[in-house]
Amino acid sequence: MNQPTLTTTALTILRVIVGFLFAAHGWQKFSEFTIAGTQASFAKMGVPAAEAAAPVIATLELAGGIALILGVLARVFAALLALNMLGAFFLVHAPAGVFAANGGYELVLLLAAAALAIALTGAGRLSVDRALFGRTGSKLNVLA
Repeated sequence: MNQPTLTTTALTILRVIVGFLFAAHGWQKFSEFTIAGTQASFAKMGVPAAEAAAPVIATLELAGGIALILGVLARVFAALLALNMLGAFFLVHAPAGVFAANGGYELVLLLAAAALAIALTGAGRLSVDRALFGRTGSKLNVLA
């Protein structure tokens, strides 16, 4: 295999898996925890404006995850999701140490790094972004 094919494959795998994980966490906040439960949990963890933050974060994770899977506005959603994970890192998980089993930051740090990588590279060749914005000379090429 040549390098461009490997890069395309790797980026697609990263984008789809990370998108799936974000979408699953967003869906969990709506369906399993409920928004009211997520608001209460956020408030207990000390998240500022928990009542407003919970539905915004749940929606961002669900919609942003789906967008990453499809590669739609991937740079924008990935940057927002990376910021979301940095917020979770600093506001909730950092004091608990590294390991997720203890409430630590290993998962949020990994998700932040993966989302940042997608924000920096774009969605890649196998994406809606590339199909819509990937033409040479397009003013929206930065989104591809």
